[in-house]
Amino acid sequence: GIMAGTGETVFEPTMELDRAMAAQLFYNLEGKPTVTGDSTFTDVTSGHWAVDAITWAAQNDIVAGIGGGLYDPDSNVTREQFAQMLYNYAKYKGYDLTAEGDLAQFPDSGSVADWAETAMSWANGNELINGHDDCTIDAGGAGTRAQAASILMNFDQNLVEN
Repeated sequence: GIMAGTGETVFEPTMELDRAMAAQLFYNLEGKPTVTGDSTFTDVTSGHWAVDAITWAAQNDIVAGIGGGLYDPDSNVTREQFAQMLYNYAKYKGYDLTAEGDLAQFPDSGSVADWAETAMSWANGNELINGHDDCTIDAGGAGTRAQAASILMNFDQNLVEN
């Protein structure tokens, strides 16, 4: 029940994950708790399909906007944004945040945004986000639904305290 298909019989694993879908994943992980209050983002109104997920995730510091009161729900989530969301969710849950990966092993490690370095290192150190076949970390690249499913499975196996 964490991820649904895009249709009754279609999953679309290569489809890029957008920011609304990402917030929905964390909301689903929490069992879709009751949301109180309204979205503070002007581009996430009461009619948006993920308004509860985005509102809950923002209220719990799992997701953040892009500035100017916007969340930008339909834009693709980057790998570093998803790493930051994972890190924030792990912090929210009280999980161990001490793991560190060596981002210098990736030839494009310099492309990791300053705000995402800790989260990317942590995600790599926990074997959640690794490099592509070409050995790049591709921090600013869009993540796919299949990658998100794999990352969440590894998150469950490597971090969730049963």
